[in-house]
Amino acid sequence: MNTVIVAVDFSETSLHAARYAAKILEGHLEVTMILYHSYNTETKAEEAQQKLNELTEVLKGETSLKIETLANYADDFILELDRAIRHRKAELLVMGITEKSALAQVFIGSRTLKMAQTKACPVLIVPEKALYKEVKNVMMASDFKEANRTTPSVPIKDFLAILKPNFHIVNVDPEHFIAITEAYEKEKQALNEMFAEFNPEFYFLRLYDVDEALNLFAESKDIDLIIAIQRNHTFMEKLFKRSRTKSLSYQSKVPVLIVHE
Repeated sequence: MNTVIVAVDFSETSLHAARYAAKILEGHLEVTMILYHSYNTETKAEEAQQKLNELTEVLKGETSLKIETLANYADDFILELDRAIRHRKAELLVMGITEKSALAQVFIGSRTLKMAQTKACPVLIVPEKALYKEVKNVMMASDFKEANRTTPSVPIKDFLAILKPNFHIVNVDPEHFIAITEAYEKEKQALNEMFAEFNPEFYFLRLYDVDEALNLFAESKDIDLIIAIQRNHTFMEKLFKRSRTKSLSYQSKVPVLIVHE
């Protein structure tokens, strides 16, 4: 991973996301973090650049990371950010999110969802409640269906290579019994080979409620970050769309990396 863009609007939520990103990337001298801001009035150009410079100085006082800035005029935030990602060949976008049902908003028409839908690059969402600590445990939920075709292994492995965490791959299915089926075993082997360098651990949970199962697992394993593979109408989308379910209480405190299949 060489280029990471952090979108900031200078709210505390976005500043928190920028600080979080800087801490995750600390020590990786090959990575350039670009602080990105778009404004919709030309008179705000100078002010935007000044604020980006001030934020850069603050972050450089806390990290040895290489930091650049990019301020753009934009009538369409999504279009301009997508263009910036593609022009700079960024491998990761970092965005903050603030609503009480933060991760629910990821999947209900927010800017973050729209950015994920552009497929420009993976999106790391940092909720306002996410306090930085060393990322030791990462969870990825998988439906174990055509893993070789539907799992975007390259961007996931690029991200894991930076964190070097314990990697947990989880499947929830009420039909699981003492032993998994031959079909599940085949998909497990495919994923094991795919992520061999990270020594993945596999878990098959026999529960009916997928979001409750993943929430319980995240709590029991002290999960620091969740990887969600974005698909159309998948269980991961269903997991986060219910804004009031208590099962979001844990996930809303940890960052989520959205990677499009």
